[in-house]
Amino acid sequence: MANFADIIGQEQIKEHLRNAVATGQVSHAYIINGERSSGKEFIARVFAMALQCERDGVEPCGECHSCRQALSNNQPDIIYVGHEKPNTIGVEDIRTQINGDIVVKPYSSPRKIYIMNEGEKMTAQAQNALLKTLEEPPAYAVILILTTQVEALLPTILSRCVVLNMKPVPDALVKKYLMEELGVPDYKANICVAFARGNVGKAKLLASSEEFEKVKDEAITLVKYINDMEISEIVKAIKKINEYKFDVNDYLDILSAWYRDVLLFKATRDVNSLIFKEEIQQIMRVSDRSTYEGIENIVKALEQAKRRLEANVNFDLTMELLLMTIKEN
Repeated sequence: MANFADIIGQEQIKEHLRNAVATGQVSHAYIINGERSSGKEFIARVFAMALQCERDGVEPCGECHSCRQALSNNQPDIIYVGHEKPNTIGVEDIRTQINGDIVVKPYSSPRKIYIMNEGEKMTAQAQNALLKTLEEPPAYAVILILTTQVEALLPTILSRCVVLNMKPVPDALVKKYLMEELGVPDYKANICVAFARGNVGKAKLLASSEEFEKVKDEAITLVKYINDMEISEIVKAIKKINEYKFDVNDYLDILSAWYRDVLLFKATRDVNSLIFKEEIQQIMRVSDRSTYEGIENIVKALEQAKRRLEANVNFDLTMELLLMTIKEN
């Protein structure tokens, strides 16, 4: 099924969209802004289904002809806007898929709904082309723009849309979803929740990712034994990091979580609040060996490494500086 009740968290967005369906006061354009994998497309799909559902009610019934078509991605009046170039939504994409199509009345439904993912990839020309439609849209048209960077959109676009900003979902709700809906064991759910930071989609991806498990184990092995490693071994470890298809920020987050556990245990001696409870012997050893200042230096170095990589500083150099800081502290 796909209905508003299946959306985890995001209560304000759900209430807004439910009210729009219930009252019929639907805007011609919405922007749903949130992190990658946070569930923007699922929310858009549920809203589109609810607007096109053939039965009375706020929730899509999931059983009528329109709902069944939507669930199989075959609803002719729910249109998914694509783009040929992987990193750009160009002016021709907008002209052919929205502007040129929106003048044609709905095929079988009361509305014609356009869902555009990765809206932040629209060029300025594409946005200006879309603006012409947003200024004078047909009464039956609804455009849903999904984006990870709302600030990439022109002020003139923002002013003509209802902007809905997604918020981090409470950890308890994410953990409940992983354990009850996906059958993820408690210890693994804790780790996924810690790294997802309120992003349900990311938590789900991490829980099902064999590579995440592998990267996590190798990252923890590295920090456990780095003080006993030679420079050549550290360099080899750096090169291995670069081989992963995994996002390097997630790798750095694993290291950050480990050292926050070390810092927390050093301060409280409490095992229950640790993410890596199963590594308590190693955490205890590192916390006893390191000073508060040393651990804080490592946590700061991890954040600095992220900033350097975002600024396109050389990967090998960035990671070498980081791992040397870890080794020295």
